[in-house]
Order: sequence, then structure tokens, then C-alpha cells
Amino acid sequence: MAIITVSREMGSGGIPIVQKTAEKLGYRLIDGEMIETIAPEYGLTREILSQIDEKPPAFIEHLDRQIELGMNRIQLIVLEQALQGDVIIYGRGGQDLLAGIDNVLRVRVIAPFDLRVERWAEREWIDPDLAYTLVRKNDQQRAGFIKYYYDRDWDNPIDYDLVINTAKLSEETAVRQIVAGVKDENLLQMKSKSKARLRDLIIQKKIQITRHADDRIEDLTFQISVNQGHVTMDGHVYSETEKLAAIDDAKSTEGVTGVTANLKVVGYRSAPQEL
Repeated sequence: MAIITVSREMGSGGIPIVQKTAEKLGYRLIDGEMIETIAPEYGLTREILSQIDEKPPAFIEHLDRQIELGMNRIQLIVLEQALQGDVIIYGRGGQDLLAGIDNVLRVRVIAPFDLRVERWAEREWIDPDLAYTLVRKNDQQRAGFIKYYYDRDWDNPIDYDLVINTAKLSEETAVRQIVAGVKDENLLQMKSKSKARLRDLIIQKKIQITRHADDRIEDLTFQISVNQGHVTMDGHVYSETEKLAAIDDAKSTEGVTGVTANLKVVGYRSAPQEL
């Protein structure tokens, strides 16, 4: 069946909905807990996850390179799990990470802000004022995360196939709608083509991880695309050494069938900022 991604607002009731949907369909749930379990296999500690998962960057250069590296590793986890099929990806920008994958049902779970604050206060047994602050901060972090990494407004309904407002719809109704949607014939017909695209995205992500970990490469702005295993790099680097390192990183990645490096070498270095 198709892959499901679920974007949710804090306090909207997304957790029980995805848990019941996964049980109903026999799907594996890819959420924060599952990612934390296998994170060490990808070089991720619990501390790193708490610093970067679903949060915007720090906007401090030396920290952001490490944050980007960690983010790419989380994304690789999600992509490799998606390739196995029959999964629900809960958060983690799944709907954007799988852009271009046609057999994905993109779900958004929402509720009015005041109701979400009330629910969170009851769930966590905390003061409503504190719940207000936490829900507002969480909304801002997740919106900033999606905006920075995917340049998208996470509230835009056109980016989702199914938007569920839990202020009126029960968990049972929400589950029925998702189950019906994922069995749609249009999604099922696109499965084989989507697997090929997922494999290319996994190769792309592995190259990005190697690039961020490679001290030989200072500039990280050049673009990487993969089509049927062939890698194309476009943009600029600061030296011939960086260009050769980028090509070497790509060629050494499993699954790569060829490399085209449209990388222009420029001698520019940003001037140091005055204190």
C-alpha cells in the first residue's frame, strides 16, 4: 500500500490517530521514539536528536554544519524506512522529504489553538498559561523547521491530501478517512515508480552526509541531484581541491552509476565581519 505522512499541531490529537491507524493497517510507525531507537546506527546520540529534531538551525556557522549533518542522518533514516514500505511517517517533515514520491498520502491533523492548549494542559497536568506558552513555542519551532529546510508554509492546505480537524471529528472517523485514502487506486498504481525515486533520494542523502562530514569541502551550497543512480552536481566551490573532493565523495557512495560535476571554481572568500 501507499506511504502515509502525518503533519500535526501540538495538542491536535495526532498521536492516538497515527497509533490506531498503524494498528489498523499493520503499518510500522516512524516517529521520534522509533528514530531514537535506531539512531546510534547512524551516528546519532540522544543529545544530538534533542538539539536538532524538528527545530530550525541555530544560525551559528560552526554549529549549523553539525546540525545539517545530523538532520541529513535523520532524513536518511526516514527515507530508508519509507523504501521498505507500509509505514506511517509521523512528523520529521516527511511530506516534504518525500516530495516527488507519488504514492504518498499526505495527512495534516489540526485543531483550534485554544482547544489544543486546553488539551495539552489536561494531558500534562500543567497550568494553562504554561500550556499556552509550550504550544505556541512548539508551533513556531515546527513552522520554522519546515520553512527553513523546505521553504514551505506548513499551514498551507494545498500541500496535503487530507486535512483533519479534530475539534469536530473523532479519532475513529479520522482513522477511517486515512485508511480509506491510503487504499485509493491512484496511489497504488504509482508504487513501482516511487521506489526507484526513493532509491535516488537515498543516494542523494548519503552523498550530502559525506559532504557535510568532509573537512576538505568548505562551501556547501552546491546542489546535488540523482537520476537512476547518476549524480549531477551544480553550483560553485572555492578550489579545485574542493571540486575533486566532492566528486570523490559522490563516486564512493554505494549505488552511484556515474557523476557529472558542473562545479565552477571561484576564488571568493567572504570577508571577516568586524567586531
